[in-house]
Amino acid sequence: MVGNIPSKKKIVVPITAELQGYLRRYGRSVALPLQYEDLTHYQSSIPLEDHEGNPTYWEQVFYNEYDREHLYRSLTQIYSLLKTDGDTDVLHHLTVARVDYCTFGNTKPFRIRIINRLNDNYDHFYIKKSDASRIYGLELEELLSPNSFMYLHHNDTLIEEHIAGIPGDDFIRKNLADTTFNQIRIAKEFVKFNERCFVRLLGDMRAYNYVVDITPDIEGSQYRMRAIDFDQQSYEGRSSFYQPKYFKENNPIIFLGQQHMNVATMKQYQMEERSLIANRIKASKRRVSNLFTVMLKDHISSPEKVVKLREELAYHHKTKVFNHCESMGEIVYENLKLVLDKDFKQSTAIFDLASEE
Repeated sequence: MVGNIPSKKKIVVPITAELQGYLRRYGRSVALPLQYEDLTHYQSSIPLEDHEGNPTYWEQVFYNEYDREHLYRSLTQIYSLLKTDGDTDVLHHLTVARVDYCTFGNTKPFRIRIINRLNDNYDHFYIKKSDASRIYGLELEELLSPNSFMYLHHNDTLIEEHIAGIPGDDFIRKNLADTTFNQIRIAKEFVKFNERCFVRLLGDMRAYNYVVDITPDIEGSQYRMRAIDFDQQSYEGRSSFYQPKYFKENNPIIFLGQQHMNVATMKQYQMEERSLIANRIKASKRRVSNLFTVMLKDHISSPEKVVKLREELAYHHKTKVFNHCESMGEIVYENLKLVLDKDFKQSTAIFDLASEE
């Protein structure tokens, strides 16, 4: 799709008092021993290459000795909050191996590598600037997708766990030349991934913004595509921006789908994913209701983008239900409700959130 890129650099959306209250209610808001700004005072850096020697957008940063001692101690405390609910017993054998900084993207993340000194095993987590639309994206991922995700928030700082998997662009380059059986499963998962993104309006899922998790299975492998970038949660005005199938970077998987599936099969997989989303809403109805109570009133994009998206979705769905929408939260609510209503006759009761307390 020509020109399917963000209209311009996304603005950082502040956290409202209502969203802050929601985060506290569900254990996402905790006091942190340091803030994002503390990590920006590094003295020097060196560029990082990947395991094949290619340049990346990341650079390793270095701090003076006095700052490093305080920062590293605080970073291991944050890791314990993220992984063990603050249990300090784990701190004795954890240390920071490296701090990396990414110059690419809206949230300019720091990536922290934590080493377990008992066995040299390592893990990562990320420290980013707070952004309301990203937080809504993380919450919708937790509630509507098959993936559980842990993150913490405090003031202007967002802590996120690492999502394991093969970066989508690497996966497309190296893993598509497989058995026909596995190619069919890859294409199937992409249809379901495309549906998840469009139903909840998560945008910009080109190949480098998601990872692929591979699980060996009987006579083949199972695949799951997981978003790793949530900055474009219901921010842009073009409806195609919320469908990964329209990004040219994903074309090799699209071609697999054209080769191995017909329209009826794709519709079946779309229905399966919608059914799973409906079941997740029923299982977490009160929390979904509380999230949308906040999101409906929040303004996470410009009025121009809201108008454009509601017009394009109205054309796509052949309906007028979006005409009243004045915020992206309202559009997400109506789109989710409408997509489920199309195929599940009782979904109005499932997703009638307006009356929830």
